[in-house]
Amino acid sequence: MTNKELAQIFNTIADLLEIKGEVIYKILAYRRAATSLADYEQDVNEVWRAGKLKKITGVGDAIADKINELLSTGKLDFYEKLKKEVPAGLVEVLAIQDVGPKKAALFWKKLGITTVPDLEKAARQGKLRELSGMGEKSEAKILAGIAARKRSTGRVMLGQAWPIAQEIVKFLRSLVGVEAAEVAGSLRRMRSTIGDLDFLVAAHNAEPIMAAFVTHPQVVRVLGQGPTKSSVELVNGLQADLRVLPPERFGTLLQYFTGSKEHNVKLRELALSKGLSLSEHAFTRKNGKEILCATEVEVYKTVGLAYIPPEMREDRGELQNAARGELPRLIEVKDLQSELHAHSKWSDGAAGIREMAFAARSRGLKCLAMTDHSQSLGVTGGLTPERLRAQRREIDAVQSELGVSFSLLQGAEVEIKADGHLDYTDDILEDLDIVVASLHSSLRQERQKITDRLIQAIHNRHVDIIGHPTGRLIPDREGADLDMEAVLKAAAESGVALEINANPARLDLDDIYARRALELGCLLAINSDAHHPSHFELAHFGVGTARRAWATPEAVINSWPVEKLLHWLDERGHRRMRNGPRPAPVTLPAPEVSRPKPKNGPAPALKIKAMLKVKRKPVAVKKSNAAKRPAKTKSK
Repeated sequence: MTNKELAQIFNTIADLLEIKGEVIYKILAYRRAATSLADYEQDVNEVWRAGKLKKITGVGDAIADKINELLSTGKLDFYEKLKKEVPAGLVEVLAIQDVGPKKAALFWKKLGITTVPDLEKAARQGKLRELSGMGEKSEAKILAGIAARKRSTGRVMLGQAWPIAQEIVKFLRSLVGVEAAEVAGSLRRMRSTIGDLDFLVAAHNAEPIMAAFVTHPQVVRVLGQGPTKSSVELVNGLQADLRVLPPERFGTLLQYFTGSKEHNVKLRELALSKGLSLSEHAFTRKNGKEILCATEVEVYKTVGLAYIPPEMREDRGELQNAARGELPRLIEVKDLQSELHAHSKWSDGAAGIREMAFAARSRGLKCLAMTDHSQSLGVTGGLTPERLRAQRREIDAVQSELGVSFSLLQGAEVEIKADGHLDYTDDILEDLDIVVASLHSSLRQERQKITDRLIQAIHNRHVDIIGHPTGRLIPDREGADLDMEAVLKAAAESGVALEINANPARLDLDDIYARRALELGCLLAINSDAHHPSHFELAHFGVGTARRAWATPEAVINSWPVEKLLHWLDERGHRRMRNGPRPAPVTLPAPEVSRPKPKNGPAPALKIKAMLKVKRKPVAVKKSNAAKRPAKTKSK
């Protein structure tokens, strides 16, 4: 039994217990175990055989016993009994928008609904509206959720396709005779979902490479095999194609199969205007003579353009900007210096604060904000004000251990309640170093109501970042029906940063809204929303989305030097001076980044508003040595 299969069982147990109405701490224990197992780098079977299961984060005696039973017998009596008590089909019902555990239990107990088709039939017959707490609007929302589920394209999340793609590329590069190997298509362009995988190889002899590819352990079925192209089906259901051409033709091959289709059409039109035709094999002059390109740089240079990064190739003005030499320097993973949205065992994380902080530092980060959930999000074990104060003491202790080279901040991911108010009072928020405000509940409110709710949070003087703004979950839940233009303009006005959540199940903001946010002058934050130390590795997915939005390092607050970030937070009035090492604040000018607006096509140009105008007032030190907070000021 694989790590993934074990994680799925524990996740399903958590779902069924939630429907059953079990206490929250039991549910959280199973979810934490599932997260740890899914993210664990070593084969759990090996750890089990070594008798070291309890060394896995989130695995105590009870969970270890269950893993032992599963790996010893292939089944779990507790799970089998639970499935008899609560129909397993209800887990699929839970995946429908607007159906939480309480509603799933209500539908099951009152109407005998145990599957999605049962739910749809009851909704169409008007039976749901007759139940307590339901009505016509609730019933209509559930039907809309079922319809959204049916609209699923069959594409898989970028995060699901990425690991297997990297494994196969690594394998191809290891083969004798391979001079270069890349994965192309929508995965290379970092789209949020992937249809299939395109592998490209530069080699003089394709035959042995094809033979090795179709016998790779991830291949379950060969769909076709030829001299320069083979197609297979992988274990995760994805189709994968391999094409091999000589190294001198690899540039046009890679450019052509990276796409997008729209970008390639415009590039071919440009080539035709210069008397050239372009294919995956080469440029061809009117006299039939070929121009070979070994690299993509040569491809774009042949038509008079600067190299265009793959993430930008969507026909959104990139060709025009490249012709004028006005392509931005896109953000890269190496630019990120801070992680400003992370969770620990204090709420629904799978690791302690110390483990998270040292993991962040080992990845080269210089600042970490622990932002555990606020109190009203009960399913996550959100922190009460009392627990928040206790957590502060632990954070200060870990900060002392880390020293002055790393900044550990206490923040919170604060729930934006259904009425737009935040989950903590102002005096609690004032004692936090950073505030991430997020929508998790009531996501199906009417457009105007949920838009007003989010904008109210954006204008709250304590909020620094809006987390995963639309609340979408790929592929199961569409984002809230927000007036995004109004939301983005409010963020630009208030100076609040909008998050690109790097978890591949979110990637929220998406690239379209992030691009528009930059055009309006908004700041962005790229966060992994880490619930486990390994989740810091998800950052590159968020960076990919930001690159698709044409984001530069200057526009992303956690790519700033830490001193500049802390100064920005100080000036927003959201950092409390406290004992323990921290970098000294510095005086910095307001960031100003601008680029000429193109005459043709959409402009990526952005102008970050001045947000550092308010000078910090002197602080008086109390006997406790804790610094007094400055008066709150609203950023211009």
